[in-house]
Formats: sequence, structure tokens, C-alpha cells
Amino acid sequence: MIAPPDRIPLPRKFFDRPVLEVAPDLLGRLLVRSTPDGPITVRLTEVEAYDGPNDPGSHAYRGRTPRNEVMFGPPGHVYVYFTYGMWFCMNLVCGPEGRASAVLLRAGEVVEGADLARERRAAARNDRELAKGPARLATALGIDRALNGTDVCATAATPLRILTGTPVVAGRVRSGPRTGVSGDGGVHPWRYWIDDDPTVSPYRAHVPRRRSGSS
Repeated sequence: MIAPPDRIPLPRKFFDRPVLEVAPDLLGRLLVRSTPDGPITVRLTEVEAYDGPNDPGSHAYRGRTPRNEVMFGPPGHVYVYFTYGMWFCMNLVCGPEGRASAVLLRAGEVVEGADLARERRAAARNDRELAKGPARLATALGIDRALNGTDVCATAATPLRILTGTPVVAGRVRSGPRTGVSGDGGVHPWRYWIDDDPTVSPYRAHVPRRRSGSS
């Protein structure tokens, strides 16, 4: 059976490009999470690029560690990290192997399996908020460190896959500073989103944490 044009899995060569090319090209693509209860499909509406050794905001800026090991591997794999002791976030590794660049999936519209996403995101006030933000997206899809390293381009069954979807025309793509990134990394306009899409998360500048007992 031939898949519809918007349901064709993206090949590895899609991800084997510079991160600043891959990131905006992910907008409008479909992220499919297979679960025992059925699939959940999210149309990606907001992403952020992280450019490894060239980017102070990247987890890989200071080199390879056990935490970021997947980022140095082949493109088309999932990098999942745990943050603030509470949340998981999902990235897609891209660029040549060893480069350690990745795209953070920040937000999307749940277009299939919303009932399953609601079970995980009971606090969402409406369906627009189910995957509005990177931690919410990961929670809605049941993403955790067990999925770290998943190959979204695998020919065999895989719990995560990226489909062609409907790429966004250039005129609807906006860019600006990344959310919550500090220092030199905060100046890069490497956050990309679909203009006027209600599922895009609000921008928040980095706010330094105050040390306990400081004035």
C-alpha cells in the first residue's frame, strides 16, 4: 500500500544537513509516537537549533559526555534529556556524525490521538496547550530517557518517526532568540516557529537563578 504524500517517513539525508537548514524545515512535519494504545501525531510548529561546538547554548559545547553521547552519533536519532529535576525534552540529531548538532522540538499541534495526549496532560486547559512547550510536548507523547537514541529513520518498527507532513512556506516562518538561553548563546535567532499558530509557546528571556541567601 502506497503511503499518502504527507505520510512518507523522512530519510536520513534530511537530517544529514546543517542544523540551521534542518530546523526551519521541520516546521509542518509530523512527529508520530507509537504506543500500545495507538499513535499520537503532532504537527511541529516550533523548534530551536543548537549548533554543537559553535554554540555556547548547546549541551555539546564543551565536548562529549555520557549525557550528550547521542548528539555525536549519526543524524536522525533522538536525544532526550532531563531538566530541572522534573521534565524531559526531545531533540533530533542532525548534521554529520561527530558534529553534535540537534534541534529541540518546542511545540506542536496534536492532530491525532488527542485523547491519549489528554490522559498525560490533564492540566491542559484546551487541546492547543497539549504540546505547547518542549516539556509539555514530551509529556503528551510519553517521552523519557528510555527513548534516548531512538532512530527515527529505522526501516523496522520504531516508537518515533518523522513524516513529510506539509512543509511551511517561507513567508510563514518566523525566527528569533531562543527561549531561556543565557550569555553569548542567547543572541542567536535560532528559534523558528509558524507565524500566528496558537500552539507556539511564548518567548521567555533567560532569567538568572538567584542563590539562596543572596540580596
